[in-house]
Amino acid sequence: MRLNSKGQVTIPAELRRKYALEEGDEVEVIEVGNTLAIVRREGAQRRGKRLTGHMRGRATTSMSTDELMELFRGE
Repeated sequence: MRLNSKGQVTIPAELRRKYALEEGDEVEVIEVGNTLAIVRREGAQRRGKRLTGHMRGRATTSMSTDELMELFRGE
């Protein structure tokens, strides 16, 4: 890995998959002895939680959940 001019590195794809790191996840770089470690920021929400939180309360329909499910399923 090479550090770029902005002090950034790219976490290899296989490690992002292994540790379920996704775009927008918050991480910290911490010092452990003479080593730097990248860790998920404590208390940070996962991408899915952030997205559902962002969308909550934005619906513009007066249909109930049951009515929407009927519509989507074609029942």
